[in-house]
Amino acid sequence: MPLMDLKVDFAFKQLFGRSGNEPILIAFLNAALKRSAGEQITSIELQNAELGPRYMEDKKSILDIHARTADGTRINIEIQLDNRYDMEKRTLYYWSCLFSDQMQKGMSYSELAQTITINILNFRYVKASNQYHSTFHLYEDTERFPLTDALEIHFMEIPKLMVSWRNRTVNPHEDRLVRWLLLLEADDDEEIRNELEAIAMNDPVMKEAFEKWEDISRDPHALAEYHSRRMALLDEAAAIREAELREQRARMEALEHVAKRMLAAGQDIETVAQFTNLSHAEIEELQRKIQ
Repeated sequence: MPLMDLKVDFAFKQLFGRSGNEPILIAFLNAALKRSAGEQITSIELQNAELGPRYMEDKKSILDIHARTADGTRINIEIQLDNRYDMEKRTLYYWSCLFSDQMQKGMSYSELAQTITINILNFRYVKASNQYHSTFHLYEDTERFPLTDALEIHFMEIPKLMVSWRNRTVNPHEDRLVRWLLLLEADDDEEIRNELEAIAMNDPVMKEAFEKWEDISRDPHALAEYHSRRMALLDEAAAIREAELREQRARMEALEHVAKRMLAAGQDIETVAQFTNLSHAEIEELQRKIQ
């Protein structure tokens, strides 16, 4: 049976952020946050995913999943298919909204609970590392001691994980986070799906996840919403790609214009190449056009 692509935010929310599926969300979060045995999340409450505008001119933001643990910790999970080149500020904005929205009249600042943002990305993002999971906190620059645990930000990059999976440097049997993230690729990867189904024989929550996933994938109303959202994401990705191509063409046209002027002024091909970064073949072609 065809299954929904869990990297589509609608499907992801249906499985991990739906009332009644809290055990699945808890299992993922415990795997992701890697808390010690005594600090494991045992209960969680789903929250309103809409962040209302703070001022009339502000836009509303819709979180993929917003939850609160028993100790008050706020957690936001976002899944992104395409790089919009705004992840740093987008992440900090969402984090700051969740953190500050806790404040109520009469509260002390010391009562503000830890706020965690988890970004699951279908593209490479953290250039300084080949690890698929990067975690950030606030530390002193030189001695590296923490300022506070109030901020915690995670980036989980699916393309990096898939490289590790193909190289067999990660093991879903041993690492629970690996198995939950691989689940996002299991809709059209038979090898991953078979591996996870074998694991599910001894992992009741993973088994439940497969069952709930199959349920929503055969629900006609959910399927209609899923296909609508998927098409919207494809259209959005196509628009972003077209904008990138237009920008590339504009840059190339500008470089070619500069190269033509330099050639017309008598500059040699090597000088033009060093100044414009165009190849010798490209410059020679431009030279033939202006002769």
